[in-house]
Amino acid sequence: MQILTLRGEGSGPADKFVLWAIMILSAIGVVAVYSAIGYLAATKGDGDTETLLFKHLFRVGLALGAMGVFSVVNYRILARISRVMLIGSILLLLAVQVMGVVSGGAARWLNLAGFIFQPSDLAKVSLLLYVASLLAQKQIYIKSFSRSFAPIFLWILVTIGVIGISDLSTAAVVLTAVLVMCFIARVSVLHITMVGLLGLLLAYMLLLTSPGRAARIESFVGMKLFPNTVAEEVFSDTGEGFQAYQARIAIAQGGLMGVGPGKSSQRDFLPAPYNDFIYAIIAEEYGLVGAFFLLALFLVILFRGLLRIARYAPDPLGLFLAVGIVVMLTLYGFVHAGVSSNLLPVTGLPLPFVSYGGTSLLANGMMAGILLNISRQIG
Repeated sequence: MQILTLRGEGSGPADKFVLWAIMILSAIGVVAVYSAIGYLAATKGDGDTETLLFKHLFRVGLALGAMGVFSVVNYRILARISRVMLIGSILLLLAVQVMGVVSGGAARWLNLAGFIFQPSDLAKVSLLLYVASLLAQKQIYIKSFSRSFAPIFLWILVTIGVIGISDLSTAAVVLTAVLVMCFIARVSVLHITMVGLLGLLLAYMLLLTSPGRAARIESFVGMKLFPNTVAEEVFSDTGEGFQAYQARIAIAQGGLMGVGPGKSSQRDFLPAPYNDFIYAIIAEEYGLVGAFFLLALFLVILFRGLLRIARYAPDPLGLFLAVGIVVMLTLYGFVHAGVSSNLLPVTGLPLPFVSYGGTSLLANGMMAGILLNISRQIG
């Protein structure tokens, strides 16, 4: 932990509330993943849960290591290279469309020399950095369409569009975080609304080309909306509503105090209980008390990140970047919980620092480190 409290010229200790919230989330994730990983071990790990647990522990260690490193790297340096990072991310996202690895019915991963990763995770970090940098540079003429709006939102729409081809839910969350940044940066509300409407149009077009995504929306609202889906499959007991139904059972069985650690029964029925629905498993094993405690940790990140780190950031770049990171991390958390509680359509978004994953954990660690670095530079 020393790397997070080292002092340098013009810097202080990292925000301890955000730091501890992230560490506790990571610890909860290790315990929850170990409980929920039985199905994955049986299907892909020859029943060896310990090996998969150690794999997750290694990834958590990498994420926390990245958080430590990025907490001492000046965020202004990262902003200077953000354009190169974003261009590289877009190229990787395009490569996914040509040579992507398909898993769970979606091609979101690349396999480079045996290393499998999601380029969208790198893209969302790069986009936050570059947009924050552009917003800070263009503050003098931020209301201008040609000098400010056009160059900023060109990058946003290109990146969001390429992400959305294979991962619409991630694209929606990233777009929301970026638009909040733009609102804080005093970008014209009309311009922000235009981008929001374009985003909705793009989402609708992508839904028309993807029956699976469209079926999730229809299953959630309970009515036929798109011409490219089959009603009998959407609304059957084993259709798109199956996952949400099993998650509701898990939460209901948990009650107030839960059934106890490692005693979840729904982990045998929920698809990807160690990832997409890990919040439901935590609610089942630790009850509403455990579920609300988890959300409280994200509220700590939200309020501490906005009311202290962003509010007292040393410069506009730090302000915009802190807002984007905090909104991104907490929105992921609450959307994931909303999906498990059937308040939102099934999305497949992981729970930050908790879900089993690789590049998503690493990206979250990077963003958390940048946020802590901003906090270290508050006078």
